Amino acid sequence: MKYCSNCGATVAFRIPPGDSLPRHVCEQCGTIHYQNPKLVVGALAEWGDRILLCRRAIEPRHGMWTLPAGFMENEETTAQAAARETLEEACARIEVGELYTLIDVPHISQVHIIYRARLLDLDFRPGEESLEVALLREDEIPWDHIAFRSIAISLRHFFDDRRSGHFQLHTASLAPPPPEWR
Repeated sequence: MKYCSNCGATVAFRIPPGDSLPRHVCEQCGTIHYQNPKLVVGALAEWGDRILLCRRAIEPRHGMWTLPAGFMENEETTAQAAARETLEEACARIEVGELYTLIDVPHISQVHIIYRARLLDLDFRPGEESLEVALLREDEIPWDHIAFRSIAISLRHFFDDRRSGHFQLHTASLAPPPPEWR
């Protein structure tokens, strides 16, 4: 960051009084520009014994499979974000259920939140960010082509929990991937 979004003056990267971390601070108006993690929110939408997956039409991980998910917008709840992302990526309407996975991804300053959800009908199709959308059973999941580790973790927990008959909230923190995966 070079300029203040409040007044347009240049900013300095320093520790402001009363803080412990360096921040972008406007030398003119004193505004402190905090940079905080982004929330990625999605849905694990069920229809019978199948899960709704999308094949990505955008980077990162173009052509790989994922749950419908994306960045949360201002002025929406996490549940609203999950429903909106599912509508945008799969043109699917869902009933959002309980929070299912919360996965910290500190090396990219993100938190991934996945809700369990129920598809309301079978009227779905690829949205602008998806090449294709499919309802898949566990044995049909393209495990070697899942776009993100947080999605693979969420799916594995789901199928394990379904087998046990007990669903619970799962949390994790992901370390950076090995260099050959980047």
